[in-house]
Amino acid sequence: MSDVLLRMRGITKEFPGVVALDNVDLRVERGEIHALMGENGAGKSTLMKVLSGVYPHGEYSGEILLDGEVCAFHGISDSERAGIAIIHQELALVPQLSVAENIYLGNERTRGPGLIDWGRTAAMARDVLGRVGLDEDPTAPVSTLSVGRQQLVEIAKALSKRVSLLILDEPTSALNEAESDNLLRLLLELKEQGITSILISHKLGEVTRVADSVTVLRDGRTIETLSTASGHVDEDRIIRGMVGRDLDERYPERSAEIGEVRFEVRDWTVDHPTQVGRRVVDGAGLEVRRGEIVGLAGLMGAGRTELAMSVFGRSYGRYVHGTVYKDGAPLRLHDVDDAISAGIAYVPEDRKELGLILEDDIRRNLTLAGLGRVSRRAVIDPAREAVAAEEMRTRMRVKSNGVYQTTGDLSGGNQQKVVLGKWLFAEPDLLILDEPTRGIDVGAKYEIYLIVQRLAAQGACVLLISSELPELLGMCDRIYAMCEGRITGEIPRERADQESLMKLMTMTKA
Repeated sequence: MSDVLLRMRGITKEFPGVVALDNVDLRVERGEIHALMGENGAGKSTLMKVLSGVYPHGEYSGEILLDGEVCAFHGISDSERAGIAIIHQELALVPQLSVAENIYLGNERTRGPGLIDWGRTAAMARDVLGRVGLDEDPTAPVSTLSVGRQQLVEIAKALSKRVSLLILDEPTSALNEAESDNLLRLLLELKEQGITSILISHKLGEVTRVADSVTVLRDGRTIETLSTASGHVDEDRIIRGMVGRDLDERYPERSAEIGEVRFEVRDWTVDHPTQVGRRVVDGAGLEVRRGEIVGLAGLMGAGRTELAMSVFGRSYGRYVHGTVYKDGAPLRLHDVDDAISAGIAYVPEDRKELGLILEDDIRRNLTLAGLGRVSRRAVIDPAREAVAAEEMRTRMRVKSNGVYQTTGDLSGGNQQKVVLGKWLFAEPDLLILDEPTRGIDVGAKYEIYLIVQRLAAQGACVLLISSELPELLGMCDRIYAMCEGRITGEIPRERADQESLMKLMTMTKA
């Protein structure tokens, strides 16, 4: 007989003009890892925000039963007292505080009114860090930890509150392969300790590896719940539920017409702005031809983003040396304005921090990189701007109420389409894409792949940075590899495979 820990029945949640959840049902067994899958905008994060009290009782219809008891959470503190903890995709740690302070923030260990017992806090933090496999100094600032270790601190914080149901929203989206493996092993260990987990992830391999059950949402509705114990649930089966059809090919067929060298980077060197003697890019060189999609592979810390951002003029300034050539002529790239004027566009790895103005509407974000096209005598024409933004929104297939919707209200995949649309509006000659499909679903990925291929077919150059080797192999005509700031090799599409790339990505200095 099953032991049901959580049941959500008939959950409906509306935003102005949008039904985000439409009569959704979810049933989670005690002690299982339950995956929640769906395309961007399907309602996964919204459902978990309802469960955790981010959207309080009264702002949705339907009911939540935990251990058979009807719950009415009016805030996160209510759900936490019931044993529910949610870890959002964007980490909620305070960088300036210590590891121990972050773990017990709002749940302080005291020895009297207004007096924090720091010794007890550090000792308890050390114990709970041990449960997640971290051997860190509890007094160290959390900013000194890698993203993967910060993710584990978030889980330790949840465990300190005696959690029985742990919700993880895209927990590995910013982690490298080793860190992701470590986190997944931890989930299995927590399962052995009796902790139930709900895992939201777009990484199908992770889900099929650790999940006991999979619930699929589509367009705010529950489509089906699958048990992996049957042995009939694989990645293709989950995709079919998510998109409502078979997705026979993960990557569009590539038929490239590649021309002459359009952009070349020679002897590109970037020194760290604060750590004297540390070189983050060391004499790198690469070239991109007209109509070509070139990949850049490397492990975390290899220098890929530093190379891209410095070429775009986004950072490092006087710490950069080397030359970028366009059509054989050297470019003077001192800042972002110079790069844009030279026809270079950069879609950043962190769309929320560097790619979008989340508080502004879709219209402003889409036209931001090409204001000259919607202006007369340096004054923006609102009518032209609205028409241009609507045309780009339609072209990018952004799901929204219209161009006046706040960008921050969009799903992750639709936000990524807005970032990409912003730079396509500028009509670049070189488009640099830094992890362009991170944290988005397979359907949205395919749409972005089609857009990138169409841009290359029109004669633009594309430099694609990705941590997903299958993505590079499926999309690129040539692939460069980086390790410790150096370009360690180049492989054409027909000879590239994961093994050869990984060898180059780990080729350290002699």
